[in-house]
This record gives sequence, structure tokens and C-alpha cells, in this order.
Amino acid sequence: MSTDGNKKQFWKRNTAKVPGSIQHVYGAQHPPFDPLLHANLIKAGNKPQMTPGGKPKKATTFQEFESITSDAWEVGDDDDELLAMAAQNLNTEVVMETANKVIENHSKQQEKQRQDDADASELEDREEEAHEEEVEEQWEEGEELTPEVSFACEPSPLSDGRLVKSLSEAPIGSPKDASLHRQQSLPHRPTIPMVARIADQNTSGTPAMTEREASRLDKFKQVLAGPNTDLEELRKLSWSGIPRQVRPITWKLLSGYLPANTERRESTLQRKRQEYFGFIEQYYDSRNDEHHQDTYRQIHIDIPRTNPLIPLFQQASVQEIFERILFIWAIRHPASGYVQGINDLVTPFFVVYVFEYIKEEVENFDVSSLQEAALRNIEADSFWCMSKLLDGIQDNYTFAQPGIQRKVKALEELVSRIDETVHVHMQQYEVEYLQFAFRWMNNLLMRELPLRCTIRLWDTYQAEPEGFSHFHLYVCAAFLVRWRKEILDERDFQGLMILLQNLPTMHWGNEEVSVLLAEAYRLKFAFADAPNHYKR
Repeated sequence: MSTDGNKKQFWKRNTAKVPGSIQHVYGAQHPPFDPLLHANLIKAGNKPQMTPGGKPKKATTFQEFESITSDAWEVGDDDDELLAMAAQNLNTEVVMETANKVIENHSKQQEKQRQDDADASELEDREEEAHEEEVEEQWEEGEELTPEVSFACEPSPLSDGRLVKSLSEAPIGSPKDASLHRQQSLPHRPTIPMVARIADQNTSGTPAMTEREASRLDKFKQVLAGPNTDLEELRKLSWSGIPRQVRPITWKLLSGYLPANTERRESTLQRKRQEYFGFIEQYYDSRNDEHHQDTYRQIHIDIPRTNPLIPLFQQASVQEIFERILFIWAIRHPASGYVQGINDLVTPFFVVYVFEYIKEEVENFDVSSLQEAALRNIEADSFWCMSKLLDGIQDNYTFAQPGIQRKVKALEELVSRIDETVHVHMQQYEVEYLQFAFRWMNNLLMRELPLRCTIRLWDTYQAEPEGFSHFHLYVCAAFLVRWRKEILDERDFQGLMILLQNLPTMHWGNEEVSVLLAEAYRLKFAFADAPNHYKR
């Protein structure tokens, strides 16, 4: 079959029609790494140079829409100081220093791992040589050779179900040989749950708090303890990750759901929670009306598909909560309504706010064991924080999804400057950015990363000015660059699309996300204030 024929068949199998949007591949993508750019950025030094003279920002589609449309979020006196703080930038020197330290530490760890692997390999070679010499001596002396079985590693299953005691017993030429040897050479990584355990301070899979993590937690508590929380300082601390114990209150503050003034928080929570359940009483019974039944039907279909491998989200009571949240949001935002992908955006908020009430693992937690008042609070808080997130990216979901189309085009232009080799490679095999990057923008990389990584990523998005709407572009570019070698190894359209839709991130943790964010910050620092650098 011709290349065009393969491409058409693949496209037909992997496209999904989204109401009010373009037809797209629910795929994945990742950006390439440019050693030259990396070296130049390091030479430039750690201290960022600010661009003189700020240009006024152009109005976005959503800003124009917001000015003429009633929005679900009611801005009141409680929110004035939060909105003012949202306009301020982080201290770039602090963040740039953090980015450099993260990348430097990661490089040192990689070098140490390579040295350890080299030492282990050398020791193995010596043992093998010694064993061969011993066998030769026995052979020369006429002694009977007895098969030696190594118990150095645990029994490994073969494809036919048998167990072997060592790799040397596996049949030569077995298709498993190469993969088994590769697995043996890889550094040991702990099994990481899909959602962080309670002991994971930063959803990293680490079983206990280190001294550094305990110190960071104390700093968060000090900032949060004052009568008026310093949101600027809270953002600085949050950029590098938020400890689990204070993540719920920190997300509520950084999203603008809660006021900085401590005395007003409880009354704000009461008011907003009552307001949400007022919406439920007013609108939810209309879900089966002719005017809304299509919206509700689509939500009802999508909810079971949300994180299907995590038992928490397959519980009927959790799915009912998600249905109410999404339906109320959709009918209060008629310009966009419900679009597939928005269902994913509820899950990080829900998990984080469940952690306010439990002290065990969340993925298998039975929410019916929670008191009804706690469940109602989790539901209302998740609704309002998701609404605040969507306020900044709603043009991603209006008719024809213009926000996503603009961002995908910007990603293409950015990658063409960062790594022209990868860009040309994808052009050569007729891979369009929209075919894989649509999902990255529509779902904010939630389909590409484990949920624990998404939560860590969102710590920084909440701290970064315009994190979800602007910084996400640079994260996507850094993510694509991360898979440079794998992309260049693929030599046809179908292989590239399968790779970009199934990137191997299942075992990612905090370290990988921190490096990704550090690289994204460098790209933003290099290109954000100089658009001509990535426009041809």
C-alpha cells in the first residue's frame, strides 16, 4: 500500500469528532533537544536579562468574549487583591536559578549513574573472564564440567510461562533476550503509583520526607500562617513543587478561589459552595431537556473514559460528581459548551482536594466512606477551581477551537527554530503538528503523563503567570524535544504517529517533570519576549 494510503487509513482509525471543534487525532507529541541552544543558554549565564520597555498585550479571543458574556466566575471584592497579584511576574532570577540548579543536578545524577553502570559492567567482565579461565583449566585437567546456575537475580518468566533462574538459562536467540538484557542494565526504579501515596511529599514516589522537603514544608507553613498571605512569595515557593500537606490550600489561593486575607476565607468558602449547589438545584434537572440532552449524553459517555485505569474514577458516586460539575459548567458557558477533553481537567483538582480529608492512598479509596459534607466541599471546590482554570483558556473550547489552533501553530514555529532537524523530519513524513499536538493543548498533556506528574506540573502552572495559557506552550516544546532520538529513529508516518501517541512516560516522577519545567523555562526566557526569534 502507498504511503498516502497508510496515512489515510491511520488518520481514519485515530480521529475523533469533537462537538464544536475540528476533527483531530487524539494523539501525542513531544519536542526535540538542541545542544547548540542549550550551550548558548548556559553561556548566557544564570541571571536573566529583562527586555527593556514592555509592549501592551493584544486582546485574546477569550478576553474579547469575556467582555460581552456573563461568566460563571463572579468577581467580587474578595478577589480584587488576587487579580492584582495575578498580573505580577515572578522574580525571574529566582526561577532561573532554580531551573539551572535542577538541570545541573540532573546532569550530575546522570553522570554518576553512567559511572556506576560502567563500574558494574567492568566488574561483570572481570568475573566472566575469571570464570572462563576456570572452565579452561578444568577442561585441560579433564575434570567433569558441571552446569553452574546463578541465583544472582530473581526468577524471570519466559514467554511460555516457564521460570529460569538466570538469564544464562534462557534459550539463545529468544526474542526476550535483548529486552531482558536491556532491563538488567537499566537503573532500578521503584514502582510508582498512578496517583501519589500520602507519604509522597511532592508526588514523587519517595516514601519519606527528606530534610530538604521538611524545610520546604516549614517555609510554606510560615507563608500561609500570616493574616494576609503573601501570594508573590507563595508563587516563588510553589514553582518548584508544593508539599502534599499544603497543596489544597495553596492551589485554592493561587487559582484565585480564596482571598489572601485569612479572616475572609471561611465566609468565601461558604458562599461559593452554597452558590454552586444553588446552580445544581436550578439547572441540573434540565439535563434531560431537549435543549441540553445532547450535552449531558456526551458528558455521560466521556466520564467512564476518564482515567479508566484508576479505580477511584470508576466509582459511581465519583462519576456522578463529575457529571454535575461538567454539566453545570457547560450550560453556564454557552459560547463553548462541553467539549471532549474538559472532563480530564477536573481530575487533578478532585484528587488534591480529596487529600484534604484522607490519610491513605487515593487510587483505591472508597469515597463513600467520607462524610457527605466533605464530599460536597470537594465537589464545589473542584468546580470553582476548574472554572478559574478554564477562564484563562476558554478560547481553546469555543467554536472551531481557535485558541488551540493558534497554540499549535506557535508550537510548530517554535520547534522549527529550536530543532530544525526534528521539524524537517516530521515534514518529510507528512506529520502535521495538529495531528499530535491538538491533544497536548486540548488536555494540557494529561493524556501523555501519569496523573501524579500532572499534579506536579500544575503546581508550577499555578505559580507561573499565565501558566495554563502561555507557559504550557514552552512545556510542550520542551516535551517534544525530550523525544528527539526516538522521533528521528522513526522512518514513516505511521511509526511517528504511534510513537507520538504512546510516549513512554508511565514511570516518570518528580525528577523528570522538574527537568522538563526547567527546560521549558529556559525556552520561555529565550523566546517569549522575542517573537521574531521563532518567526521565519
